[in-house]
Amino acid sequence: MTALLHVESLGKRFGGFVALDGIELEVQDGERLGLIGPNGSGKSTLVNCICGTLQNEAGSVRFAGQALDGLSAHERTRRGLARSFQLPRPFASLSLAENLRIPILYTVNARGTGGLAGAAIDARCRDLLGEVGLAEKADRLPRDLTQIEMRKLELARAMAAQPKLLIADEAMAGLSHAEVDEIIALLIRLNGQGVTVIMIEHIMRAVMEFSQRLAVLVAGKKIADGPPKDVVRNEEVVRAYLGE
Repeated sequence: MTALLHVESLGKRFGGFVALDGIELEVQDGERLGLIGPNGSGKSTLVNCICGTLQNEAGSVRFAGQALDGLSAHERTRRGLARSFQLPRPFASLSLAENLRIPILYTVNARGTGGLAGAAIDARCRDLLGEVGLAEKADRLPRDLTQIEMRKLELARAMAAQPKLLIADEAMAGLSHAEVDEIIALLIRLNGQGVTVIMIEHIMRAVMEFSQRLAVLVAGKKIADGPPKDVVRNEEVVRAYLGE
């Protein structure tokens, strides 16, 4: 089976600092992958190289059978690779529905096939907001949202691009126990609709509940990859989190 995402020997440096060292990673279509590691382990750098925010100096990234190397972030999004950010930055002067129109117009419609127009765009925005529980606030501004509602809007903006793969970057940071459960349920529901999901998270309860497979980065290297229950018992992973 050909992987949806294939990362091969990926390397990234910042001056003399090696941020990523020969990362190998495959994600299958429909999979739920948890990506964890201590602060500074290279998780964000890896995601940025996959999404095109950063360009890797070594190795390659293939998505849906096509090489992504050299493509910009927006070109990769149009190929079906989307992400949400840890710190949501919606368009503050636009309503929630208008925030979702942007990725529809400039990502979905820019693909040239299956584009939406007029009332169909409005309906799609309402449907997406309904999926994350924000339909009643479609005409409100982002400043009117609570913290968890902002996280839901961020996920809805990513989903508006109709991705094949969604990378959710710490979508639960700072949320309560019950709110974490809401985001887990939302991500699992999106996965059930056919979206492959990579979740980057420090809340281990959430990681274990969500992930079908777990990959661990430490100091720019992948040190473990496999079933979550096996990975968290891996001695090298335990040392990385708890010390010698």
